[in-house]
Amino acid sequence: MKIHTLQRSSLAQALVLAVALTVTTAVTAQTPPAASAPAAAKAVKKPAGKAATPAPKLVVEPKAMDLLKAVSARLAAARSMSFTANVGYEFPSKFGPPLVYTMRYEVTMQRPDKLRILMPGDGPASEFYYDGKSMMAYAPAEDLVAVADAPSTIDATLKSAYDMAALFFPFTDLLVTDPYAALTEGTILAFYIGPSGVVGGVKTDMLAWANNDVFLQIWIGAEDKLPRRIRAVYKADPLRLRHEMDLTNWQIDGVIAADAFASPKAQAAKRIAFRHPGATPPPGVKPIVGAKPAKAGAAQPATKSQ
Repeated sequence: MKIHTLQRSSLAQALVLAVALTVTTAVTAQTPPAASAPAAAKAVKKPAGKAATPAPKLVVEPKAMDLLKAVSARLAAARSMSFTANVGYEFPSKFGPPLVYTMRYEVTMQRPDKLRILMPGDGPASEFYYDGKSMMAYAPAEDLVAVADAPSTIDATLKSAYDMAALFFPFTDLLVTDPYAALTEGTILAFYIGPSGVVGGVKTDMLAWANNDVFLQIWIGAEDKLPRRIRAVYKADPLRLRHEMDLTNWQIDGVIAADAFASPKAQAAKRIAFRHPGATPPPGVKPIVGAKPAKAGAAQPATKSQ
């Protein structure tokens, strides 16, 4: 999976204690010489530090893997499906606690070569269409559409969209031909957590899964074996920000309109090329650059970013 493990380490801190004891003794002719310093006055030895808590042993429980097999089999067997994905991303704020931004995806797919993803969430709306021959990314507000020839399968088209324009959808592993291979890639940890009855309005089984990149908690429908919620924390993220996706409105092998994978408005929009965000701008187009630093003492403009 495009998601991996969260390793925790606990380092015990040693306390350093230095004691200096100065003894001043009034000496008279009648006072015998001072005896040697008592043992208590000697330098106190540094107490031994607490032993570091050993890292928990990584386990791969068959019950957790069997649940992933069951959900993967259900998805792989579907000739068509649709669902809604509500995705929340935590983002750092300048005040400390993270902010959450939300995206909604309305997903419809038909194997092996049809896919529609509508994104009306926070921020500019966008739409993605794949009809087996071409793929389109449409921005309704700007009335712009990027169009490119596409491979003959959903798997290959998703990869092409990512390679060509860095287009990635957080539920990609649920759409491919072999979800189990995608969901379990690089497994180093998997264990069953327990049942839940509060997610998606259905009974679910909770499991944890990880590889070397991400730690996941997954809620899977106990009856229908459909994924209901996935929460991810990425190992490379020092802030341990959370990404959460709720999956609702599942329809498996339902009737899908023949024209569902095209949009007349998108086809009539002004066409532009798919382009990777890291690509060099076309000739004659200047890249957007940041403003020059303000002079010392100049007032700084307020910013809306948090």
